[in-house]
Amino acid sequence: MRQIVLDTETTGLNPRDGHRIIEVACIEMVNRRLTGRHLHKYMHPERDIDAGAQAVHGITLEFLADKPKFADIADEFLEFINGAQLIIHNAPFDLGFLNAELDRLGRVPVETICSGVIDTLKDAKALHPGKRNSLDALCERYEIDNSGRTLHGALLDTELLAEVYLAMTRGQNALMIEPDEAPPVLLGADGKARQRKPLLVRRATAEEIVEHESVLAAIDKESKGACIWLPKPETGAAA
Repeated sequence: MRQIVLDTETTGLNPRDGHRIIEVACIEMVNRRLTGRHLHKYMHPERDIDAGAQAVHGITLEFLADKPKFADIADEFLEFINGAQLIIHNAPFDLGFLNAELDRLGRVPVETICSGVIDTLKDAKALHPGKRNSLDALCERYEIDNSGRTLHGALLDTELLAEVYLAMTRGQNALMIEPDEAPPVLLGADGKARQRKPLLVRRATAEEIVEHESVLAAIDKESKGACIWLPKPETGAAA
């Protein structure tokens, strides 16, 4: 399976207000392994950047002065994502901007050339209801090092999102992995191996064990001995 993890940065929040894409990043995964292939482009938006948006990503109009327009990179972008399944955090946002750019050029929407779209924000909300599910929050939850993320940047965010997605969906593929198969090596956009933190295992304290046993005893009493989490005495004929 070929998947593309995708992210954009923009001049503002809403393409219907004329806001444009200024950065797009895509990294490729095949069979849940990062291949090292990526597409990363900055673009001149042909308009000002809102102060609020600039505070988030730190990209200035001066930096973009000599960068190509979206029309100049559209063919390369569409070729890179063609036929792949897209993985995007808050997909409606990025797709709205991408399709607005493509519509200006008379091109078809992204969804018509891709095999599907996975919205990791939607999936994270289903997995972790009532909790924060921003990319930073998910990195913390899954023990993924995001210490280099002081500002939003599309390329770094796609690399982090790839690791988040693999962590979120690891259980869905557990039955397909051979027992002696080595864990996949994660490659960054530069093709170099990325180090994942070892899984943190927190052991219950003595106080927590006592409290746990007390709760089980109360459940057993309330259910008249039907608590399934307590070992039952063996029964058999008297000697």
